[in-house]
Amino acid sequence: MKGAHRIIVQNKRIRYDFEVRRNITVIRGDSATGKTALVDMIREYYENGSASGIELACDKECTVLEGRAWTVQLAMMQDSIVFIDEGNGFVGSDAFAAAVQDTDNYYVIVTREGIPSLPYSVDEIYGIRNSGKYGTLKRTYNEFYHLYRSADYKQEVRPERVVTEDSNSGHQFFQAVCGKSGIGCVSAGGKSNIFRTVLGQAEVKILEHPEDYIESRDYFSWERFFTALLVRDTKDTHLRYVKRHLNPAYLQERVQNKILDVMDRVHLG
Repeated sequence: MKGAHRIIVQNKRIRYDFEVRRNITVIRGDSATGKTALVDMIREYYENGSASGIELACDKECTVLEGRAWTVQLAMMQDSIVFIDEGNGFVGSDAFAAAVQDTDNYYVIVTREGIPSLPYSVDEIYGIRNSGKYGTLKRTYNEFYHLYRSADYKQEVRPERVVTEDSNSGHQFFQAVCGKSGIGCVSAGGKSNIFRTVLGQAEVKILEHPEDYIESRDYFSWERFFTALLVRDTKDTHLRYVKRHLNPAYLQERVQNKILDVMDRVHLG
């Protein structure tokens, strides 16, 4: 499949009107923003057509991939726009990443987590918001918006360090260019390691020697410094931290385990 494809799906209560342009489109956002409702409507229309009370207009077939039998379902999907809700754990697996690369479908994936095994563009990560455009008709219009856009950044970028995905030709080019300016250039050893490489080394240094980074004039305690750091670094992400109310993302079992692992000699289980 190639090209841009417009999808309009609506019922008496809600309407979505958006366009997909690449093989992977990611939808992120907090609960109750309409992400799951979109997938549910696609599923209902696919199963029951106009009898579902849903109208869907698109030049390609729109369907939903889900459940334990996803490999069987996927094998039968061709030249389609495939929607996947975040409750399906297979999305983050290497098996899924390998399977979709052999298809001619576009995929719209609802998830709050990153998907390091899939090669998607930052330009195709969207949120959903209620624009109220159809309020007089008593229908909610849910609008897609870019979460990250290069046009949002107006200032010049002067990197302290450049991180490349791997150690191939791209790394060799930037290593040569950065070497002329004395800028460090490192390889992440794969796209799944980029986030860890970018933040990991700096965060480890801060954790090992916080006294070298915390200005006592600005922060009366180290706790206040690390709280401010967490709030700043998670702002506008699915991990957004607010002290008064815990983000449900931190209650996921794997996140709980990572936090407990660094609590020496504390056993709560």
